[in-house]
Amino acid sequence: MNSFEGIIEFVAVAESQGFSSAAKRLACSTSHISRQISRLEERLACTLFARTTRQIHLTQAGLTYYQQCKELVHGLEQANEQVSSQQFQINGTLRVSGAGTFCEQYVAPALMQFAEHHPKLSIEMDFNTRMVNFIDDGFDFAIRYGELSDSSLVARKLANRPMMAVASPAYLQQYGEPKQPSHLKNHRCIISNNDHWLFSQDGTQESIKVSGRWRSNNAHAVVKAAEQGLGIAYMPKSSFTQSIELGLLLPVLSTFWGKGASSWIVYQNKRFLPLRARLAIDYLVQYFATWSE
Repeated sequence: MNSFEGIIEFVAVAESQGFSSAAKRLACSTSHISRQISRLEERLACTLFARTTRQIHLTQAGLTYYQQCKELVHGLEQANEQVSSQQFQINGTLRVSGAGTFCEQYVAPALMQFAEHHPKLSIEMDFNTRMVNFIDDGFDFAIRYGELSDSSLVARKLANRPMMAVASPAYLQQYGEPKQPSHLKNHRCIISNNDHWLFSQDGTQESIKVSGRWRSNNAHAVVKAAEQGLGIAYMPKSSFTQSIELGLLLPVLSTFWGKGASSWIVYQNKRFLPLRARLAIDYLVQYFATWSE
C-alpha cells in the first residue's frame, strides 16, 4: 500500500473543515474522502478527526500530523502547477462572481480576451451582488467593490473608482444646479447602495445625507432614472461614461467629487487556487494596471 495514500484527502478535510467541502475542492465523492481518511487512520493506528453530527475537527494527533503534511502537499501542488504552466495549456472551467456596470463593461471583456489566449478554457461569470462562499458555491474568485468585511479572504486591488455626480439637462433646467454638496438636501437624489454621500471639501471628507424617490442597487437602473430626470445620481465615473458622451447626463459638483472606493479581486487562499485562476488574476491585474475612470 502506498504510504502517501489519503494524505491529500486528509489535508483537504483539515483545511476545508468538512468531508463535503473537501470533496468539492478535490472534485471527488464524499464517500471517497471518507474511505481514504478511514484507511489512513487505520494505517496510522490513531484517530485524526473528532466527529460530531455537525462538526469535524482535528484531534491533537491529527493536528500534529497536519502540520507535518501540509507543506508536503502544498509543495506537490506547486510543483505540478509549475510544470503545467510551462505548457501554457490551461483547461477546465474558470468560475467568477461579479456584479455591477464595471464588471459587465470592463471585467467581462477582459476575461473574454484572456479566454482567447487559452482555447481549452471555459469561463462562467455569475453577475450577483450576494456574498459568495467560495467552497460551497464553487467560485475561483470574485470581483467586489468597496470595503471588504471578510478578513479571511485574500484581496488584490484591481482599480480605483473615483466618484461622479450627474443629472439630466431637464432636471437641472427645472430644479437648478447644486453649487455645494450641502445643497443636495434640497434636491431629489437617486440612491444606489447608501444614502450618505461622501464629498471632498477643503481637504476633508464631508458626508451628506440625501433622499429621493428612486432607490436601486442596480447601476443601470440608477443611470436610467437619472436620464429620465428623477434626480441627481452619484456613482463611480465609469457608470456614466456613455450617458455623458451622448449628452443625456451632465456632471455636477465636479470640484467636490470624492475619491470613491476600489474594485478588488477576492479569493479564499492562493494555495488552493487552480492554475487557471492564478493566471486569470494576474492577467486582470496587469490589464487594469493603467486603467482609469
